[in-house]
Amino acid sequence: MPKDNIKRALDKATGANGANYEEITYEGYGPAGVAILVHALTDNRNRTASAVRADFNRNGGNLGETGSVAFMFDRKGYIAIAREDLDVDEDSMLEDALNAGADDLQASEEVFEIYTDPQAFEDVRNELQNKYDLDTAEITMVPQNTVPVPADKVEQLQRLIDRLEDEDDVSEVFTSAEFPDED
Repeated sequence: MPKDNIKRALDKATGANGANYEEITYEGYGPAGVAILVHALTDNRNRTASAVRADFNRNGGNLGETGSVAFMFDRKGYIAIAREDLDVDEDSMLEDALNAGADDLQASEEVFEIYTDPQAFEDVRNELQNKYDLDTAEITMVPQNTVPVPADKVEQLQRLIDRLEDEDDVSEVFTSAEFPDED
């Protein structure tokens, strides 16, 4: 995320410029039927809605009604630990994660992904941080099911996501996209 966006988000959250901001969630579908959840912090609801709607329309998506895709996502704590230079097998990591209070572990060749209940996130993060270097530790929205994106829709979907993330008022974009592996 660009430094300017982070500064702007912090200024908005702290009310540094005196404006009254509200948090809004937009929901819609992108190319290939991918569910998209957009969190925004804005002082002008109409401006932000127009910008988000235009991004969806210009990039093969449709802005939906409130509740149209939110039910497809779960709020979870997410912790990622890179496996590179880490001398721990999957069973040991699973044991450490579960002992710390995590709900689930998914392992790939590159990373251990640990999911927690949002209320347990801080305790799990602190416990794992004592033993491992955490690459990512955040509360996020995780799709219940992913949608495979056909190769011919990848560029269009990525453009939509990029445009949404570039909007000044948008703080986070979540999708149910499962992008094809790059060969």
